[in-house]
Amino acid sequence: MSVLKYPHIFEPIQVAGALFRNRLFSSPQGFYNIGPDLFPNNDMIGFFETKARGGFASVCVGDLIVDWKNGRHYDWLLPMDNPKMLPGLSKLVSAVARQGAVASAELSHAGMFAKASFEAGAPLLGPVDMMGKYGEVRAMTEADIEHVIDAFGKAAAFAKQCGFGMVTIHGGHGWLIPQFWSKQLNTRKDKWGGNFENRMRLPLAIVDSVRRAVGKGFPIEFRMSGSETNPDGYDIDEGIEFARALDGKVDIIHVSAGNHEVLAAMIITHPSMFLEDGCNLQYAAAIKKHVKAHVATVGAFTDPAHMEEIVASGQADIIQMGRQTMADPFLPAKARDGRDDEITKCMRCSACFGNVGRHRIFYCAVNPVVGHEDEARYLPPVREKKNVLVVGGGVAGMHAALTASERGHHVILCEKGDKLGGVLLCEDQIAFKQKLKAYLEHQAHMLQKAAVDIRLNTTVTPECARGLRPDVIIAALGARPVKPAIKGIELPNVMGAEDVYYAPEKSGKSLVILGGGLVGIELGIHMAQNGRIVTIVEMLSELSVDPFSMHTLALNEQIKKLGITVHTSTCVNEITPSGVSVTGPKGMMELNADTVVYAVGQKPLREEAAALSGCAGEFHQIGDCVTPKNILAATQAAWTIARDIGR
Repeated sequence: MSVLKYPHIFEPIQVAGALFRNRLFSSPQGFYNIGPDLFPNNDMIGFFETKARGGFASVCVGDLIVDWKNGRHYDWLLPMDNPKMLPGLSKLVSAVARQGAVASAELSHAGMFAKASFEAGAPLLGPVDMMGKYGEVRAMTEADIEHVIDAFGKAAAFAKQCGFGMVTIHGGHGWLIPQFWSKQLNTRKDKWGGNFENRMRLPLAIVDSVRRAVGKGFPIEFRMSGSETNPDGYDIDEGIEFARALDGKVDIIHVSAGNHEVLAAMIITHPSMFLEDGCNLQYAAAIKKHVKAHVATVGAFTDPAHMEEIVASGQADIIQMGRQTMADPFLPAKARDGRDDEITKCMRCSACFGNVGRHRIFYCAVNPVVGHEDEARYLPPVREKKNVLVVGGGVAGMHAALTASERGHHVILCEKGDKLGGVLLCEDQIAFKQKLKAYLEHQAHMLQKAAVDIRLNTTVTPECARGLRPDVIIAALGARPVKPAIKGIELPNVMGAEDVYYAPEKSGKSLVILGGGLVGIELGIHMAQNGRIVTIVEMLSELSVDPFSMHTLALNEQIKKLGITVHTSTCVNEITPSGVSVTGPKGMMELNADTVVYAVGQKPLREEAAALSGCAGEFHQIGDCVTPKNILAATQAAWTIARDIGR
């Protein structure tokens, strides 16, 4: 009898000639922090090897382009038609394989969405002549089609030469292959389009080309969207037909959903915090009923118990994870060892996507090691263990205390309130922020397990700090909401955002929220979900949120769905007993509301933190008490400062 808590997800699975040690796979992820030569570097190797070291059975390197000239959607993707990639990719594969995982190469061609190729002078190629999202699309000729088929085969052969143990054909998310099997797009009159058989001709020819290149005893995974989840795409009924056509020709059918070029569908491909865990499982489960190939599911999986139930019930054979592999790459090892409580779960905040869009580097809000795996691997041991006082039990303070304790220091954590979590505790009751609540509780739990002396209801004065005789003080006191100097701000119908979160019953039926930043928007969505009529006023020309973040797409979808009114380029003149007087692009107007809520920023507690600076020989000020930012900035500073103490 197995002693494993989750025997089904840790049952090995043999696929073609490869043995996978469990059913937990790291889904395709690109890596973009590379130089102009595009060669894999040590940062890239560390990124993927960490997932393998954490216990994932397969680690897939995503966004490998089979036809660099014509098929790339970004310029920083790796070209599989460049033999100079061989040493770097071989070293990467070796790093993954030596940890016991199978490395997979995701082979891709963007087709009519190959924006970077187009900007470099190549034509946009697709099934038919049409005007596309990025310009005029040219119908692929017979020679173009044969070139693509050959390119996939050559890329697969090159992947095998590099040592990859599996190839993943990207046939989902709106790229070239689904462009051809789409009856909406592919209206060609030749053998490559029109009826179902003809529309499947290119996808199957690509699979055949890959199979010839790698041989029978080599696993081929095919990634597809079970449904494109938008009115202009196909639904699950067609997805089942596509999967049936692939069955027997590929070894794993990896069922995702959505389309990268349709924004409303992209936040289903990469589920937002407004969607339930495993929201795309339905598509894999439906397809599994109709095929004999192994079926993988992907999309917002974080809980091993949930994954166990899926595999045990036969809804899928394999669970793929993307963002969760960054939040905690050691999820498989912890789940196998029965240490579920130690797993850090993805919040779906999309800080990872936001930073890829802005900086081309994956960072993770709850795991500051991401993006720094290579340096973390070679972190020297602490030479001198010290007494560390952390002041403030919010996100930054908790992570600093954990890191310092893990490094072997004696840590005291003081929090003036009666609970750890800081300012974010006010969001406990928000339905779409339950992942945040779980994260704060997880951090508090890990502190309880660690050798950290936690002192709640403790305000640290300079006298108190000196009395504790610390070698190091880390001040993480946070920030407090700014109360704007607006006429009428003291009226009884005015509340701060934090006050509304704690006591929503004190607000009226209709709200005007002053401030279109993340706090104001999320509060507005929360209150609208609970039946309030919400208007948001923002003085800038656009809502003040990260334009690169996928979370912003999700917020905009919720604003539309809930009918929230937004006034941008609008300044507040005065708050009145009946609402707000504002001036916007159309002049002055009155916005009636029962309650006016201000959410206009935070003031860092710099002076309070600075008062502690002379109380220890080493002093650090981190988090919002320096400059209010976000969870990512707080955890990165906390990890970096705390890990270097005593080096």
